[in-house]
Amino acid sequence: MTKFVLSELRRRHVLERRPLDSATEAALLADPRPGAKAILDAIARRHFDSRSEGQRIRKLLRFETSLWKTGVQFVAGVDEAGMSPLAGPVSAAAVIFAPGTRIADVDDSKKLDAATRDRLAIEIKATAIAWSVGFAEVEEIDRINIYWAGLLAMRRAVDGLATQPEHVLIDARRIKDLPIPQQPIVKGDAKSLTIAAASILAKTARDALMRKLDGDHPGYGFSKHKGYPVREHLAALTKLGASPVHRRSFAPVRAALGLPPLPPWSESAHERNL
Repeated sequence: MTKFVLSELRRRHVLERRPLDSATEAALLADPRPGAKAILDAIARRHFDSRSEGQRIRKLLRFETSLWKTGVQFVAGVDEAGMSPLAGPVSAAAVIFAPGTRIADVDDSKKLDAATRDRLAIEIKATAIAWSVGFAEVEEIDRINIYWAGLLAMRRAVDGLATQPEHVLIDARRIKDLPIPQQPIVKGDAKSLTIAAASILAKTARDALMRKLDGDHPGYGFSKHKGYPVREHLAALTKLGASPVHRRSFAPVRAALGLPPLPPWSESAHERNL
C-alpha cells in the first residue's frame, strides 16, 4: 500500500464511516506502518462505541418496550423545561415514537450541548409519529405558581399531539385529570428515550423563544442565559428593573421591584386561581 492509499482508506472508513471489507481489513492487519494500525484502532473504537450506544438505547427503551409488548403502540414521553428561570414561560413537550424506534445520542437535555440538542431536535421531529410543544405563560406562572404551570404546559403538550397517546410516561410527576394511563418516572429524562426526547424538544423550543425575547427586551442577556438566575442576569435585573416577561412570583424579581416575599403556596390557593 502507498501512503496515498492509507489516507484514502482513512477518509473512507474512519471519516466517512464506510464498512470495512474483509480483504481491506486483512491488508491493514498485514501492513506494519503505524497509519494502518491507527485506522484499525479507530474502526475498533467506533464499533465499541456503537455497541455501547446500542446497549444504552436498549436500556433507555425498557419502559417503552414493556408497553409495546403488551400491544400499547402509542406511548408518549412528556417533560418540561424552564422551571428555574426568572423570566419567560415554562415549556413542555410530548413525543410519540413508533414501536422499536431508536435514535442514537438522545439523552437528558441537560447532559447535551446546544449544538447536539439542536441536531437531535430535528431528527426527533422527523422520526416521531407525533410531537407537540406547549407553554405556560409568565402571567400563568405568577397566578398558579411554577409547579402547577409546569403541569399545565405538560397537559397542553399532550393535548397538542396529532395522535392520541394510549399511555404517557412523564418525568417524576402526574398530570391531574388526564384521561390516559400515565406513569411518573423519577429522573425519567435519564431513564426513558421518549421522555429524554421530549426534554430536548422542550428545551430547544424554550431556548429559541428566549432568543426572540432577548431582542424584544434587550439588556438582560436572555439569549445567553435563557432567563436563569446567573450573576449577569441578577445584575441586569438590579440595574434595569423587571421586564414584562419576568416572573413576579420569584423572589429575586420581587426584591428588584421592592415587593415583599410571597407566602407559601398551597394546592387550595392553586384551585382558587384556576
